[in-house]
Amino acid sequence: MVRAVASIIGVPKETLPGERRVAATPESVKKLSQRGLSLHVEKGAGLEAGYSDAAYAEAGATVVDSVWQCETLFKVRPPSLDEVAKTKDGALIVSLMQPERNPALVDALKAKKLTALALERIPRVTRAQKMDVLSSQANLSGYRAVVEAAAHLQGFMGPQVTAAGSTPPAKVLIIGAGVAGLAAVGAARALGAEVRAFDTRAAAREQVESLGAKFLEVSLQESGEGQGGYAKTMSPEFIAAEMALFRAQAKEVDVIITTALVPGTKAPVLVPKDVVEQLRPGSVVVDMAAEQGGNCELTKPGEVAVFNGVKILGFTDLASRMAATSSRFFAMNLVHLCGELGTGDTLTLPLENDVVRPALLLHRGEALPALPVKEPSPTAAPKPKDEAPKAPPHQPHAPPPADAKPQQEHITAPNRAAWGSTLGGLIVIAVLFGLGRFAPSDFLQHSTVFVLACFVGWQVVWSVTPALHTPLMSVTNAISGIIIVGGLLQVGGSVDLATVLGVLAVFFATINIAGGFLVTERMLKMFRREEGAPKASGGHR
Repeated sequence: MVRAVASIIGVPKETLPGERRVAATPESVKKLSQRGLSLHVEKGAGLEAGYSDAAYAEAGATVVDSVWQCETLFKVRPPSLDEVAKTKDGALIVSLMQPERNPALVDALKAKKLTALALERIPRVTRAQKMDVLSSQANLSGYRAVVEAAAHLQGFMGPQVTAAGSTPPAKVLIIGAGVAGLAAVGAARALGAEVRAFDTRAAAREQVESLGAKFLEVSLQESGEGQGGYAKTMSPEFIAAEMALFRAQAKEVDVIITTALVPGTKAPVLVPKDVVEQLRPGSVVVDMAAEQGGNCELTKPGEVAVFNGVKILGFTDLASRMAATSSRFFAMNLVHLCGELGTGDTLTLPLENDVVRPALLLHRGEALPALPVKEPSPTAAPKPKDEAPKAPPHQPHAPPPADAKPQQEHITAPNRAAWGSTLGGLIVIAVLFGLGRFAPSDFLQHSTVFVLACFVGWQVVWSVTPALHTPLMSVTNAISGIIIVGGLLQVGGSVDLATVLGVLAVFFATINIAGGFLVTERMLKMFRREEGAPKASGGHR
């Protein structure tokens, strides 16, 4: 079933204190306008993200005083009860909803028969990656967590050697190697820190080590794989081994960044008070789960707590602190989501869509049942191992017709290939024998050098990393221009075939030399920093 919704999309200004993001940017407005959709943007909605009202108007949006009577609303944060009260009955709200934190919100949405599409419930499948706002925002939050840790750490993140002395790199422990954790690993490594990471999922090991960090493990083996790519709640025995590991690491590290969350529940406490007591004064804990209670026992959401000289950062707006970029990512997630909501100048709500349906918190004020699971196609039941295959019933063969010819033996494909290989080998042997018997000695010498050159060249190119093939081949082509020497030697006083070929060889070799070095120079410029350009300060990979 498909339900049509209004083509005018309203984008309100976020009212949650400290929220700087906006659900649409001038870039996303242009893309949606090209499709034929109309957008109304509330005045000042994008100012804190760096997007002026004039920029929205230039992109094709209509800047208005209020958007709450639009039949479709795009938001970042869950709507407040006051905002729900201002919304038009039966409207569609697309935003983060997080109903487990605010049950009163669901009741208010039901009372106004609203349709609520919860962005955090978009399934984490390959097809929906471009609509996954949780991943895009977690990526930014992980990066920002490292930036905040570096700002509050009383020292360098990377190693420093100066005339006044030297300092070793900071040691960073990242608990949870999901999207945010991996972004934090990449950012900390880019700043030069020594990074260690822990995750209950064994699949995270390869990702952590590929970024240059050390993956920590506990002696107790237990799978932490949960549904939807998240970690699951672990057993008490595993948690005890985990705490022992964190206490030991706290004696060594300077920064702890926690990212652990289990959907729909309070954040697990992974850094209790006794672990913080092991940290040296001046160390930093960044609790990225502060909004859901925190992974650190001493976290104060939205504040910087200090305990024994250790700073515990409980910021709940890490992505919002990079409002321009996070708004752009969020808005593009919604643009891709609109691709699932039909085509043309009208949005539709496909209730059978396997990406849209799981994200529908409410449809016209009512919760919809989950889509039925598609049954796999029936297959033949496996035979018991000890059961011998039954022989087919004997059928008498009809006698062949009187004029039938005896059946000839067929040559199968493998036999045909074997015969072809044998025949090809015999031909090569015959050709080599003929050359060795009748060809002049000069020809044999040149052909031997030619074969060896081909073999050596193939070995050289084959051993080079594929990423370097383009610059390698351009240099090889340039160096191969040595043929120009041979061409010059063939140019003599008389005009004959050898002279003409020599002139052509010189001409094409010249093009080869000039073009080869030109391509090489352009390739090398991609890896050079221009004079006066600012040095990179780091970033996640």
